[in-house]
Amino acid sequence: MTARDPILIPADAAPDLALALADHAVAALVDEAMLTPKPGLVDLRGAGAHRDLSWPLMCASACALRPAFGQMALAGLLIADDDARLRRRIGAIGRDGEAAMMAASGGVNTHRGAIWALGLLVTAAAGSTEREARTIAAHAGRLARIADPGAPSTTGHKGERACIEHGVGGARGQARAGFPHVIDHALPMLTLARARGDAEHHARVNALLAVMATLDDTCLLARGGRKALDAAQDGARRVLACGGIATPNGRRAFDVLEARLRRLHVSPGGAADLLAAALLLDRIERGE
Repeated sequence: MTARDPILIPADAAPDLALALADHAVAALVDEAMLTPKPGLVDLRGAGAHRDLSWPLMCASACALRPAFGQMALAGLLIADDDARLRRRIGAIGRDGEAAMMAASGGVNTHRGAIWALGLLVTAAAGSTEREARTIAAHAGRLARIADPGAPSTTGHKGERACIEHGVGGARGQARAGFPHVIDHALPMLTLARARGDAEHHARVNALLAVMATLDDTCLLARGGRKALDAAQDGARRVLACGGIATPNGRRAFDVLEARLRRLHVSPGGAADLLAAALLLDRIERGE
């Protein structure tokens, strides 16, 4: 049996498994929203560099996406023998999920990138016998590389424009590559930080910083160009070089990074989405 074979389960158990994966996805988004402190991002202290966001709004948005994530996971369970058909199905569900998100947020883009990333991952996890993060991410990457005939040719979204202007892959590139920043940066940092005794919230912040250090984040590029991206990457690397946010020097470097992103009025939203993806895969892999 391969990692792409369907999970052999009774048909009447499929909805329960799909809803469990949906709950994992929502929990990952809520955990990311409430993680504190985060540089430039919404957390329990405030809106960061944003004017139209808050952590309660982010949590409400995450909860509004539960039905979409459940439907994607169910599709992954039931359409295991036709990836092209599955890709069309989850694309349609994702667009409906985006409409639900916009309704819950009053028209604010809270989780557009997360719908794409976590939706692919719950679909892949549902259709796999494996619970290993790398295997699930690779399956998600295969789905992401399939063209969706129902998707618009262009969206006009800021992230798409940033990809074109700066020649980067953005969220779609990350997914099509099998989420390398999740697999090779965020999850290893979670493991390292936990092993050395960091508190869980510090381990998660360090995982975010590990993504920020090298990701060509289209949220930063769209709002602040290369100057903002360089500031975020350099600052994140400095925190990690000091041993992470749990150390005194690391916290001072973090405060410098946060102050600079606030002055630039930018936030690493792409890295935040990938942190949520990492937290989802961590939950699945650990069997929580």
